[in-house]
Amino acid sequence: MVNIDGKQIKLQIWDTAGQESFRSITRSYYRGAAGALLVYDITRRETFNHLTSWLEDARQHSSSNMVIMLIGNKSDLESRRDVKREEGEAFAREHGLIFMETSAKTACNVEEAFINTAKEIYRKIQQGLFDVHNEANGIKIGPQQSISTSVGPSASQRNSRDIGANSGCC
Repeated sequence: MVNIDGKQIKLQIWDTAGQESFRSITRSYYRGAAGALLVYDITRRETFNHLTSWLEDARQHSSSNMVIMLIGNKSDLESRRDVKREEGEAFAREHGLIFMETSAKTACNVEEAFINTAKEIYRKIQQGLFDVHNEANGIKIGPQQSISTSVGPSASQRNSRDIGANSGCC
């Protein structure tokens, strides 16, 4: 669950690790998804080279409004980098995706990737691009609660640690 503008948003995560054996199952997940994280390993060019195929699959089997974030993972392994950050940024720009680099090992930008995707989904809800009364689009409205916390770390927490695209962590 993440909180955005005082609303609780539940995220479900399906990790197929890019394995072809999961492709037919993954297609059914896309049908009910409001968002997807498309992840490649910055140290393995072949994972980047397969992005087009996975993106085509996602777009073919999902709503045209589905939010897709492209994530270059393993940013902690800069010395083993095989895919330049600029290549990931260019791919994302070309295909209308949100882009971020993360490190699952150090947790750098991991939470932010989920939050940024959820924020974009919420923005599309506000624009009326998702019908919140139709659970087929992957959005289920739960009980309304008064929530006093906001998304992500407080200003003091943000100032005390490096996060985001402009930081040196990724």
